[in-house]
Amino acid sequence: MTIAELNDAFRQSFAGGEVFTTRGISALPRDAQSAIIERVRVFDGFNEDNDPHGEHDFGSFDYDGCKVFWKIDLYDLTRQFYSSNPTDPAKTVRVLTILLAEEY
Repeated sequence: MTIAELNDAFRQSFAGGEVFTTRGISALPRDAQSAIIERVRVFDGFNEDNDPHGEHDFGSFDYDGCKVFWKIDLYDLTRQFYSSNPTDPAKTVRVLTILLAEEY
């Protein structure tokens, strides 16, 4: 599988990695948090401007007047460095962070 396919599978299922939301997202009402998480899972707005490497590792969208970002980072098993082989799930920990753009 490609990095994009692995990132999509993880983002859509949240299986095989770690998912974090920032304080800004966590401070929103539960229904807003749920809606944002669902938008992240179904995101398919990739293009050359927001996905220049074709890895499906970043997205952004507007939600109720707020700009929301999400980002997938590909770490080695120690979570200290970039994975030496991001297409190998046995060597890669995918970490998805969902945040308000103002927190970036």
